[in-house]
Amino acid sequence: MTLEQLRIFIAVAEREHLTRAAEALRLTPSAVSSAIRALEERYGTVLFNRIGRRIEMTGAARIFLDEARAVLARAQAAELALSELGGLKRGALRIHASQTIASYWLPPFLAHFHAAYPAIAISLTVGNTQSVSRAVLDGEADAGFVEGEVDDPALLIQPVGEDRLVAIVSARHPWADGRLLRWEDMAQAEWIMREPGSGTRSVFENAMRAKGYDPLALKIALELPSNEAVLSAVQSGTYAAVLSELAAAPHLATGQLVKANFSLPQRRFLMLSHKERYRSKAFHSLAEMLSATKT
Repeated sequence: MTLEQLRIFIAVAEREHLTRAAEALRLTPSAVSSAIRALEERYGTVLFNRIGRRIEMTGAARIFLDEARAVLARAQAAELALSELGGLKRGALRIHASQTIASYWLPPFLAHFHAAYPAIAISLTVGNTQSVSRAVLDGEADAGFVEGEVDDPALLIQPVGEDRLVAIVSARHPWADGRLLRWEDMAQAEWIMREPGSGTRSVFENAMRAKGYDPLALKIALELPSNEAVLSAVQSGTYAAVLSELAAAPHLATGQLVKANFSLPQRRFLMLSHKERYRSKAFHSLAEMLSATKT
């Protein structure tokens, strides 16, 4: 049974006339007659009594008419939904992002996207680089945003922004005097670190390795699960930490924390999607918005 057969049956049933139904559908009477005959033969049920040149519905046709109308209405609703999704009049965008990106970089873009496409529902889940990557791989996220390096052949990785790491200390820390620091000095401090799997931590540790230093040489006092927790801990003691300049900026501006005189590398913000999963028009519109801003 096809949707076209249902349309023909409904048109004939409503008019109880083959020729008038054919004219309404812009089909030939023979095409209409063939469609009705195909339904009757396929299901072994007579739908119309032929009385001379007239036709009238059988009891089976009257029962089937309500069901046919309901099926056709649902098909039309599905067609409309697809049309609206393609035109960004409806839809959803599931985003997972690492803490730094979700808290400091991404929200203005999401607000701008919502203003442009208010019918697209946006959900944002916060994690770290590992959990965000896993969500995209498992199909739980349409898009992921991370600052840590990701290397998975199943993921499409697009740079969308940049950030710089900074070493921060409280005003009571010896490094607050502005002395020039070297990589070998890192082993002398006590550190507050983000948890394993954090993009901030992995970028810092990779930078150490690139300079020939082992991250295991660091004296780690605490591992904490958020930027805010790290900032609060550093502020209250004589510890050092490495965080995004975006995250540290408000505390540096008020003098609550001091940026140590130590050069750390820039890092990229990356947008992740699955190479083999469908990427909606909403996804592409957000990607285009971020790309236009980056350039």
